[in-house]
Order: sequence, then structure tokens, then C-alpha cells
Amino acid sequence: MNESKVAALASGGLDSVIMLAELAKNSHVFPVYVESGLVWEASEKKSLDNFLGSFGNPNIEPVTHLRVPVGPILESHWSVTGAGMPDAHAPDDDMFIPGRNILLISITAVWCSTRDVSRIAIGSLTGNPFPDATPEFFEFFGGSLSAGLGHRIEIEAPFRRLNKSDLIRKNKDLPIEFSLTCAQPVDTVHCGSCNKCMERQVAFRNSGVEDRTKYSA
Repeated sequence: MNESKVAALASGGLDSVIMLAELAKNSHVFPVYVESGLVWEASEKKSLDNFLGSFGNPNIEPVTHLRVPVGPILESHWSVTGAGMPDAHAPDDDMFIPGRNILLISITAVWCSTRDVSRIAIGSLTGNPFPDATPEFFEFFGGSLSAGLGHRIEIEAPFRRLNKSDLIRKNKDLPIEFSLTCAQPVDTVHCGSCNKCMERQVAFRNSGVEDRTKYSA
């Protein structure tokens, strides 16, 4: 099994694009974008392409797109409809999308099992409050997927001890302005008024790094 290969869950968000750059220093990286029918996906995919086009690294393969539609499951959830989107002052718990990491990791693990890839990387940060983003969950789920697929799967969260400000400060020379951390973007422009935009703005302020992100508000 080729341990240098890693499938990296790539959303186009700040955490995930920095993760791609870090992994590419020592690994053969396969970015995976899972399309689920969420309202911001077109903007995310464009932002991811913009970052990779600007960054450029021969260790990073073209993005693989996998599809797992969640509309029939989540139905009226704000992530699918765009209605009732949590605003900048909403608690982080309101941003929870049921089963998000479970679906992302599961479909990627199946892809890995047919391509001699055993590592899956996810850009989860410290303080993430969701039950499918804990170290315990990653270890347990990796074991379950390995058993069910007959193929070893290890789930890595290389930034689990870092916060967003740490990441920005350590990677200020990357073209992170091309990343997208917004729940209701217009093309690749951040809305500036949702929970995710607020989190991004606060992280830049705390990092002491100039925020080159484009916001509409």
C-alpha cells in the first residue's frame, strides 16, 4: 500500500486549502470535493480551482468530484434551501449539518479502496463542537470503514490542535484570499454577514495578518 498517497477532503475553505499545501510538502495529494447539493457549492468549487491555479504544486492531482445528494435526506435544512441561514451572531451549533463528515469520509473511503489509498485527511480545527469531528470519532470511524471495506483507512486531522488564527499566521504567504469560508456567497465574494464570514474575519484580526478576502458587506 502506498503510504505517500493521501485523499484530502477539499472544500475550497481556508482550512482545507492550507491543508492541501501542507500535505503536498511530503505526500502525493488527491483533492476530493464531494458534491451534495448544498447552496454554496458552485462558489466553493470555483474558489478551490482558483486557489490551486494560483498555488500550483506537482504533488497535487486534479480535483476528483464525487456526488452524494443530501436533498432527499435533509429536505428543508438551511444548507440545502438557503432559507433561515444562520447569521453572523448565531452560535456555532447552529451551523451543524447532520451527517456531514460521515458522508464526506464514507464516499471518499470507497474511492480510496479502489485506488490503493489508505489515508484520508480532513481540515478539522480545535474547538470544532460537532460530534463527527472529534479525534475519537475519526479513530472509530476509520476502523469501521477499514473493516467494512477490507481496506485500511486512516483518518487524519492534521490541524486538530490549531485554530484558524494559527493557520492564517503560519501560512500568510499562501494565496489564501482565494479560499471561501461563507454560507451564502455571490460567485466567489463572501457575503460578510453569515456565521462563517464572521469566524473568518475574527480569525484574521486575531492573527494580525491583512485580510485580502473580498466581502460584499
